[in-house]
Amino acid sequence: MTDPDTDTPPASEIDPNDDKEEELEEASLISHLIELRDRLIRSTLAIIAIFICLFPFSENIFTLVAQPLLDQLPEGATMIATQVASPFLTPFKMTLWVAVFVAMPVVIYQVWAFVAPGLYTKEKRFAVPLVVSSILLFYCGVLFAYAVVFPLMFAFFNAVAPEGVAVMTDINHYLDFILVIFFAFGLAFEVPIATIMLVWSGLTDTKKLGTIRPYIFLGAFIAGMLLTPPDVISQTLLAVPIYLLYEVGIIMARIMVAKKDVGDDGNDSKAGAEPESAD
Repeated sequence: MTDPDTDTPPASEIDPNDDKEEELEEASLISHLIELRDRLIRSTLAIIAIFICLFPFSENIFTLVAQPLLDQLPEGATMIATQVASPFLTPFKMTLWVAVFVAMPVVIYQVWAFVAPGLYTKEKRFAVPLVVSSILLFYCGVLFAYAVVFPLMFAFFNAVAPEGVAVMTDINHYLDFILVIFFAFGLAFEVPIATIMLVWSGLTDTKKLGTIRPYIFLGAFIAGMLLTPPDVISQTLLAVPIYLLYEVGIIMARIMVAKKDVGDDGNDSKAGAEPESAD
């Protein structure tokens, strides 16, 4: 029965458990938001702490990062600063970005610690190697760009400079340029992880990935064209690793999916309680 003057049921028919469930869901959401805030604060503090330690060496860090270009400049040529504050701000920004790169394992760990309680035991067993591998592959991509791509790229640029043109790169433009290259190669080296995740999630399988090899090969060169300067050397140096890493990803996906299938034959248990949800 409902009260004649209202559409709400009488108090005797209201289930108190509904209010308790809503309160529990709200408390769970708030606790997750608080934990997310704490993880973000810890990541930020890690970056700041590393930056403070590196800042006294900001000039040395900039010189180290700029060395591939300095080695290729003509004798007597130097880099220049075309803006008033560039001699200070550019090494400052460079050091901050280096701090972000160095703190990346801490940031990834905080992300992992936030999502790990909701994963099954077998998911954790596979996710941990993927997280570690993604960090190492990103660093490998950055190192590959610095040690292999930059020397070849800058040597090419200086060699094709028109006669009578003095090559003197602005330090701020150099920073913007190398950041794009670093991120391009760092992300490109994540191709095996992306391939494994696609197969592991069930969105595709290794057979389908094998049939689209020609498209991946073409797409790798298109990515090289879009993400690198307009020269054949840098485009090829990005496209070839992308395709090779794609093949590595297919091989690793076959191995990990086979292990996953073996694990599915056993009992599926969680380490701890069921993950909290809003359902």
